[in-house]
Amino acid sequence: MSPWLRMMLFLVPVTALLALAHVYLYRRLVRDVTASRGLRRAGMGLFAGGLVGSLGARMVGGMFSSEVARGTGIALLVWMGLVLYLLMFTLGMDVVRGVLARVRKAPEPSEPPSPERRAFLARGVAAGATVAGAAVSSFGTWRAFHPPDVRDIPVRLPGLPKALEGFTLVQLTDIHIGGVLQRRFVDELVARANALKPDLIAVTGDLVDGTVPELGRYVAGFGALKARHGAYFVTGNHDYYSGVEAWTEFVRGMGLTVLRNRAVTIGDAGASFDLLGVDDWSASRFGEAGYDLDAAMKGLRPDRASVLLAHQPSNFEVVAQRGVGLQISGHTHGGQMFPGNVLGQLIWGEQNAGLSKLGDSHLYVSRGCGFVGPPMRVAAPPEIARIILLPG
Repeated sequence: MSPWLRMMLFLVPVTALLALAHVYLYRRLVRDVTASRGLRRAGMGLFAGGLVGSLGARMVGGMFSSEVARGTGIALLVWMGLVLYLLMFTLGMDVVRGVLARVRKAPEPSEPPSPERRAFLARGVAAGATVAGAAVSSFGTWRAFHPPDVRDIPVRLPGLPKALEGFTLVQLTDIHIGGVLQRRFVDELVARANALKPDLIAVTGDLVDGTVPELGRYVAGFGALKARHGAYFVTGNHDYYSGVEAWTEFVRGMGLTVLRNRAVTIGDAGASFDLLGVDDWSASRFGEAGYDLDAAMKGLRPDRASVLLAHQPSNFEVVAQRGVGLQISGHTHGGQMFPGNVLGQLIWGEQNAGLSKLGDSHLYVSRGCGFVGPPMRVAAPPEIARIILLPG
């Protein structure tokens, strides 16, 4: 299947659902609430403009460098999230109304409700859904731009030398520098990571959403990352969308070590472990050689402690079978926004977010530092993971 056809198969149903959501919300929150022709026209213009704008929000925010264009793009992305929560609350209240109506239905036919009562109920639903949707969206937006939480995750790593007990590895992932998150966000994230005084920093993919010429001046801030054993980078799927070869060269130029299906030794002759990195699991779709665990593990001794950096948690079962003690991943965002976190649990299970174990091997999946789509985080807060290695 061609990439163009695959994209159309995704965009057509998504666009249709988004259009239906806007029509439904206009009818329930505007048309059913007021008879004023002027207010209805204004509401129709708002929802029609929101629909058209939200479809092109990433283009508006990314094509132009002016603060006006960037602000417009952010506002349209926020609108997308607001529509989601307005839709959830409005549908929820309609369902509750329908259930209550059936429960309270009189056994004998009764007079139909008056127009005044119907209008009162419609206004109540509209007001309640609007307040609830706006409140959740506002909190989600605040949380997305708020500095990520620092999470301490102790992991017992088989084969880790006693001398390396307490080794700290700080993970930054799914940062998504682009039209919304730019240099200020980078500098704050770097400062928070450096303040943890880590032994090693791992950037596990989805660093950017855009090209080097567009975003290089923002991403350059990651050159200030400091750790005793250095900073390392593996690719994510969005890095491939953005031009992976150019970005890996740029990242190397900042002083980060890029691990593309290879391993390095961390430590010294007295105490060390193997750090492996693989390309993104989906890289082969871009005509690249892609994920190659065999190449990354070539020549490694099975009795040594090992940590794998892989953007997606995919293939962890095989990784565990091969004896890798810890895989560190991202990609899922933990669902990012309710109900995405619930759907993520259904799709990924315990690999959606947090620490899990298979045999003697551990997997840690971070919810990530940034976001994609609507700049919101609801029930899946952003994080910086500080993984503390202990002898297994």
